[in-house]
Amino acid sequence: MKVPSPRKLPSGVWFIQLRLNGVSVPVTAETKAECKNIAEGLKAKHRADTGQIKRLPKNITLQESVNQYVRSKSGKLSPATIRSYQIYADTRFSDYQDKALSKINWQQMIDEELGKDLSEKTVKNAWSLVASSLRYIGYPVPNVTLAKVAVPDLNFLQPEEIKPFCDALKGRSYEIPALLALHGLRCSEIRGLDWENVDLKKGTIFVHGARVRGVDGDVDKKTNKNDTSSRYVPIMIPRLTKVLKAVEDKTGKVAVIGSNTLLDDVKRTCRRAGVTECTVHDLRRSFASLCFFLGIPSRQIREWGGWSSDAVLNKIYIKLSTTMKSENQEKFTQFFKK
Repeated sequence: MKVPSPRKLPSGVWFIQLRLNGVSVPVTAETKAECKNIAEGLKAKHRADTGQIKRLPKNITLQESVNQYVRSKSGKLSPATIRSYQIYADTRFSDYQDKALSKINWQQMIDEELGKDLSEKTVKNAWSLVASSLRYIGYPVPNVTLAKVAVPDLNFLQPEEIKPFCDALKGRSYEIPALLALHGLRCSEIRGLDWENVDLKKGTIFVHGARVRGVDGDVDKKTNKNDTSSRYVPIMIPRLTKVLKAVEDKTGKVAVIGSNTLLDDVKRTCRRAGVTECTVHDLRRSFASLCFFLGIPSRQIREWGGWSSDAVLNKIYIKLSTTMKSENQEKFTQFFKK
């Protein structure tokens, strides 16, 4: 019997109700993929424990278990995700790759990796891959203590910083992709955007598909990140309309640029403009925050940006500008003065 497809709960988490020997086993996770991975691992372990499948060889190594899991996801997950899995598989826990699972001191392995001056998030991500691999092959996942991952200070351009940034972009080879990011497009969506999906007469962009980095180079995907990612986005920055119209060859990709190159260019432009240094994804966050600052309803912001829920939009993308914080503080003070 196949593992049921995960469904999203109102809280934003993904959920599967497993049935193992007539017993209900709830499974929840932050992402759809991880929810299914956990459920598949629990099912595999149950089958192994009940003798429904041949038990694993006692000498299976960490490297073999991770590689089995990564191979099982090839063609099912994004090429970019597979590439990141492979990087983690090749570079993390290197001293333990050839050890049999039964011989590994898991907490010691975690602690040694943290001692390599890696970030807590990097070690946590690497361990998540190992844990998913163990679940996949039906091996019990040990309890380990991970360092608490600090919540990063997410950057974005304040409303008053956006115009100086745009002025510093003028005439640059990467002006179009940077302005697309300020319309809420992800980096992969920008790199995957075809001219046939740009309608300058109607002033709209049909965001559909993406270009990501795979194990063997760039890969074009027919779909975006999630179900709400395919969308029509109006061209709202006049300068973007002007530079798009000026392009003579309107065939193929709109922006032929590498993701790392675009990242470096955006950071360099921020420094040149004297504004908050941002990544390409921070420009997407700047778009959401500017919309909020201008009083645009969250439903409309979600539609333009392709966000799946208000929870994601509010938690990660919408950031209060300094001006809004000051105005809100003044409103509170005025209440008591009156």
